[in-house]
Amino acid sequence: MAFFDATTRASGSTFAGKLAHFLTRPAGVIADWNDRRVTRKALSKLTDRELDDIGLTRADVAEI
Repeated sequence: MAFFDATTRASGSTFAGKLAHFLTRPAGVIADWNDRRVTRKALSKLTDRELDDIGLTRADVAEI
């Protein structure tokens, strides 16, 4: 049976691969931050009862 490891990147060890990772990483960080911001905003609009229904509290929203 053949084994194929799909978790490694072919370009990860080349200069071009490292440069691409260096340039795209900030975009990923910004996208993650924005996702958390949108989630916090949506959860903060919920009532305490609605938050309790999904197992969260106001303190949990602040931590997200």
